[in-house]
Amino acid sequence: MRRKLIIGLCILVVLLAGIGIYLRNGFYGNCVLERRSLYVRSGSEYRTLEDSLDAAIAHTAFFRFYARHIELDRSFKPGHYVLEPGMNIVQVARMLKLGLQTPVRVTINNVRTPAQLAGKLARQIEADSATIVGALTDPATARKAGFDSVTLFSMFIPDTYEFYWTVSPAQFIERMRREYDRFWTPQRDAKRQRSGLSRLEVMTLASIVYEETRQSDEMPRIAGVYINRLRKGWPLQADPTVKYALQEFGLRRILHRHLKYPSPYNTYINKGLPPSPICMPGRNAIDAVLDFERHDYMFFCARPTFDGYHDFARTLREHNANARAYSAELNRRKIR
Repeated sequence: MRRKLIIGLCILVVLLAGIGIYLRNGFYGNCVLERRSLYVRSGSEYRTLEDSLDAAIAHTAFFRFYARHIELDRSFKPGHYVLEPGMNIVQVARMLKLGLQTPVRVTINNVRTPAQLAGKLARQIEADSATIVGALTDPATARKAGFDSVTLFSMFIPDTYEFYWTVSPAQFIERMRREYDRFWTPQRDAKRQRSGLSRLEVMTLASIVYEETRQSDEMPRIAGVYINRLRKGWPLQADPTVKYALQEFGLRRILHRHLKYPSPYNTYINKGLPPSPICMPGRNAIDAVLDFERHDYMFFCARPTFDGYHDFARTLREHNANARAYSAELNRRKIR
């Protein structure tokens, strides 16, 4: 009898140990087999979250049990979460409950308008493009950042930044204001004073230089041409400003009828700089304006070799000869 009791107790201990190991592995064992990103939208239903997790983790029955225990259905946070191999049920559930997001890398560059910027951002953060463009053009938001709704676009410095996926457009703009202040170091401001331009004017001129060429080594020379024109009171006559005025960015050839288009951005009919940047200039173009080359060139024209560089001229006669050579090549290539 005693022997049977001992055997029975041993069997019970083994069963309990097995159950304990099973439960421990279920709650604390590896439930993530491969690295995955999980996006939980604001206002989404808990069932949607469960469906996403069913496809991403093992031991889903244990997850549902533990989630009910901590009332995750009432308290999960939206955001971007990264499920790492080795994570267990408890870690995944608590991550969602506490909102322990993993930041996303947001790149802003090569955009010409607030609408384009909004579209690019909407593919990288939760907010939709309509909400973002509303913030980018909102006068009150711009005033809070120290700009107006036209010049706010000059505040954005192209780069890759880390944000939480759930960042609001207003929070994004606030962060960009801090990045703008960080970019304008005392050294850059000292160089800016050499040109006699304000920060807005530097950004605006840099946007024109950036649209004129992607050759970084040539940017300071082109910036020098425009500085010379500004100082002499000449119109800039920058073709990219005409494209911006027309909102025809794919225009391959500027014709005489285009030069007469009425717009404050058309630098053929208006002297000085446009009201705001015509694109988001790269850092190389901004620094090229700050380090503009001192010379006596007043004109430049794209080379007929189409290598991305330009021929520079001091006189209108020299420039006209360069322009005729370029125009002839356009005709030869049937570019209209």
